[in-house]
Amino acid sequence: MARKFPKLRKSARGRDCTIESEACNYNPETTVLCHIDSEEKGMGIKSPDYFAVFACSACHQALDGHDLDDRDWYINRALLRTWGIWIDEGIIKI
Repeated sequence: MARKFPKLRKSARGRDCTIESEACNYNPETTVLCHIDSEEKGMGIKSPDYFAVFACSACHQALDGHDLDDRDWYINRALLRTWGIWIDEGIIKI
């Protein structure tokens, strides 16, 4: 069962892309919550919303198409940046 959290999904709106790959369009108007691979992901099932990053349309497309060199590096950096934003803004509390 995919874990969905509307607050996390809404938090991506208007944000800078946290992937910032060579494909980035740097347009916050195109940023959405981009789910990354996890053990909970399956056919037609996304990873939980907390296992996602802020991605512009270009980075999202590059990530989904496996078109990025150093893909894992970009994912890890983006995940740390996204979680940091959520923690700093109190969206996620530890």
